[in-house]
Parts: sequence; structure tokens; C-alpha cells
Amino acid sequence: MSIVSLILVFVAVAMSAILGQVLEGRLDSELKATTQRTASWIQPQILAGQTAEEILATQQAQPGLLLAIATPFGGPSAAFMNDDGEVVALDDDQIDELDQGLQGEGPLVVTIDGADTFRVTGFGVGQSAVVVGLSRADVVTTLSQMFITIGLLTAGGLIVLAVATAWTIRAGLAPLRAVAATAERVAQLPLDQGEVLLADRVPEAEADPRTEVGRVGASLNTLLDHVDDSLTARQRNEERMRRFVADASHELRTPLASIRGYSELSLRALSRKPVADSDPNDPTTQSLERIQAQSLRMTTLVEDLLLLARLDEGQELVYGSVDLTRLALEAVGDARPAGPDHTWTVDVPDEPVMIAADAGRLHQIAANLLANARTHTPAGTEVNVQIERSADDAILRVHDNGPGIDPGVKDELFERFSRADRSRARQTGGTGLGLSIVRAIVEAHQGTITVESEPGDTTFEVRLPLQPEAVDPAEDSEISSR
Repeated sequence: MSIVSLILVFVAVAMSAILGQVLEGRLDSELKATTQRTASWIQPQILAGQTAEEILATQQAQPGLLLAIATPFGGPSAAFMNDDGEVVALDDDQIDELDQGLQGEGPLVVTIDGADTFRVTGFGVGQSAVVVGLSRADVVTTLSQMFITIGLLTAGGLIVLAVATAWTIRAGLAPLRAVAATAERVAQLPLDQGEVLLADRVPEAEADPRTEVGRVGASLNTLLDHVDDSLTARQRNEERMRRFVADASHELRTPLASIRGYSELSLRALSRKPVADSDPNDPTTQSLERIQAQSLRMTTLVEDLLLLARLDEGQELVYGSVDLTRLALEAVGDARPAGPDHTWTVDVPDEPVMIAADAGRLHQIAANLLANARTHTPAGTEVNVQIERSADDAILRVHDNGPGIDPGVKDELFERFSRADRSRARQTGGTGLGLSIVRAIVEAHQGTITVESEPGDTTFEVRLPLQPEAVDPAEDSEISSR
């Protein structure tokens, strides 16, 4: 574009220069012919003592003709014929300007104030000197018009060229814009989890492999096909794994219940022995107690895994009207006996905060968050539960003034089997699934959970919609009535 513009400007300047030379050459030729004609008839008038003004007045001179005469027996005189056919005599100052301009050789250009600019030449007649000139007004006017015309045409040509170039580039880059639009739409899709449908593709008209730009679109379509196949395979594997975990957890519940039942029966049988025969340090009793404790721990782990698997499949939630205020009070009431060394406080509004949710799962959220605060903070820590209501959400906050969470594990705190051993002292063991279950339940309710932590100030915030989009109010009332 810039090179073409420079070429157009160069052509315009060159044409102007050539045209100027042509016009000046024509003026010189005309001046030469006029000088020859003047030399053929002017000698008698000079000998008769006529001035330049008188000579022009008696001749039918063309407009723009300049005549100046200097004789040894009279002063110099000069005059010119204006555009109206009138003879205008030059005064002494104008004659001096003319004289100063006649210091070169050949046709000269002289500008006379109050008159015009003339192309002049001179010749001698006896002892007299004659100067003949032609006005350059026509040349200047023609050149000005040509400069304006060429300038406008050049500017118009540049505008047309710019528009044509922009249109051509835009048309040529249309496939790239289609590729960019497709890539932007795909980039906005959540690809990290769940079933992903990559239906967006670059249109076939913009993915012609015969062009270089079209090959980009075709390559992106091929890439999206591969990614779609990979995501489908990943989803299939995830579903298979969830079904395996769910089935395995379900199948493990029965033998674990049997183990726990037999251990309880055995311990009960041992407890019925006479006091004289009972031994607290009996290895059998201790083994049975260990079996019972580990079966309970294993049962909890299996139940958590089964719950996560069902939540991943979109199951387990039974919606109803839930009073979040009462739920928080009950959760804190349950936490006090389990954590007598902690200080438990509750901040709830005067009015109930009602939401459409699964009451049992919301209670599990509160219980897990309070258990997390109790387990990972030292004795004497104050744990506060706060309930708020915004325009569209209900907010549950659990705050403690314990040692805080290590920033190194904060990003993976809600991952399954994640443990915060590096940041908080643990008095009891856990499965590492508590917070991952909280997040799964919150997300199943279309809510969000965040955590902000620094030493002495840790807050878990759960936001739940008052009315999830998938729950119809009539259905909610029906479920609640049941």
C-alpha cells in the first residue's frame, strides 16, 4: 500500500514537471515567433520616435504582450497589453525592475509589480534595444489547474486504493476471522470436567485446504476433531471409573457391615464373662476393638466415596425448603460436644433464610466445615458460623482464628484425599474427602465455595442460590409437603 502510494505521488510529480516543461517550451516558441514578427515592423516606429505605449496602441497586439524600447535619443519606455485589450504603460520603478531582470542570456522570466510575470527576450534595432515579452499567466493558470487536478486525482486514487486494499485484505483474512471466532467460542467452553460437546467448527467455505489461509481453518477443524474424540474418551473413562467406584463402594458396604457386626457381637460376648475372668488387656478384646474401629473408619470412607460418585453422576439430591438459619444452629449444637475445648458462636439474622436445597446434604456441608475447623485448630480457638442473605444467594461462612492454611496447599484444598497436614496440626485422622464432599455438594446445588486464610483469620464462604434454576417452585413445594 505505501509503495503504491509513493509510486502514484512520484508519477503525479513527474507529470507536473513534464507538463510545466512543455508549456514553458511552447511559450518560448511563441515568444521567439512574436519577437521575429516584431523585429520585422518595429524599426520605422522607433525611428519615428514613438514610445512603446504608442507602438502597442497602433498595433493589434495580443493580450499579454510586453514591449520595452531604449533609444540613444530618448528615455526608455515600456508598456504591455492587458487581458481587456488596453495598453498599460510601465512607470520608472517598473522599468527598473524590468531592467534588473534582463541581466541574463536567452529567454528570461521577469516579475513586474503591478503588472504580471513575463517571459522576455531582447534584440537590437540599430542603436536601439527592444525587449519583447509574453505573459506567463496562461502557463501559471494551466499549471495550477493541472496541479489541482493531478492532486485530486492522486488523492482520489489513493483513497480508492486504500478502500480496495482494505476490502481485499478483509476478504482475504475472512478465513482467519472465522478461525479466530471458532477458537474463541471453544476457549469459553468448560473443558476440565463433565461431558463436553465440541460442535463448533470452522465453516467449510473458510477451510479450503487449497489456500494457505484455508489450511489454517482445516487444521483447526482437524485439531478440534481430535480434541473432541479425546474428551469423549476421557468422559467415557470417567463415567466408567465413577460407576466402578460407586459399584465397589456399594459392594463393600455389606462386608464392612458384617465385619463391624461380628466384632460387636464378639465384644458383647466377651463383656458377658464373669468379672473375675475378664481381662482388659486381653489381646482378643483389643484386636476386636481395633477391628471395630477400623471397620467404622473404612465404612466412613466407603460412604464418602459412594456419595462423591453419586454426586458426580448428578444423583443424591432431594430438594425441599430448608431453613439455613436453623440448620446452622443445629450444626453448631452438634459441634459443641465434639469440640468442648473450642469456642463456638453463631451469627444469624432474625428472619429465617429459606432456600430450595437438600437438607441432609446442607447439614453435611456445615458439619464437615465445622469438623474441619475443630480438627485442624488448637484448643481455645474461636469458631464462628454466620448466615447472610443477599439478593439471590444465601451465604454460609465458617470463620476461625486458628493458625491458618499453608498457601502451598490452599489451591488443592478441595481436591480429593487432600490433607492440610503442613499447615494445621491434626489431632485425629481423616479420609481427606471432607472438603471435596463439601465442594461437590455445593456445586451440585449450583453454588460456589471459597476460602480466604491468613494466620489468625480463616474463612470458608459458601454461596447457594435461593432457588436453583433446575428446581421448579411447584415441584419444590410438593417435595417439601412430603
